[in-house]
Amino acid sequence: MFVTPAYAQGAAPSGDFLISLLPFVLIFVVLYFLILRPQQRRVKQQQEMIASLRRGDTVVTAGGIIGKISKVIDEREIQVEVAEGVRVRVARSMISEVRAKGEPVKDES
Repeated sequence: MFVTPAYAQGAAPSGDFLISLLPFVLIFVVLYFLILRPQQRRVKQQQEMIASLRRGDTVVTAGGIIGKISKVIDEREIQVEVAEGVRVRVARSMISEVRAKGEPVKDES
């Protein structure tokens, strides 16, 4: 008399809950392997690159400035020579790429 038909039809607990939860688990696993894991790998490579900076390396900053490392000041800063006699202090975290010594600039054409 007081029970609605909706409560009467959905009251039986069974293994259907686990089956309905399975797509969400699969989506999380796929996202982990496609997005999170490669991102963690890139962050680790960036940290290793920054830690291995040496005097004489040609670097590209996040702002697009290309220069040669003239002095490693400390664990947070380096001095980059962008032109003859022009030196700039740059935070290590702003280095986006390290080019090998003498590597030519890649042509876009």
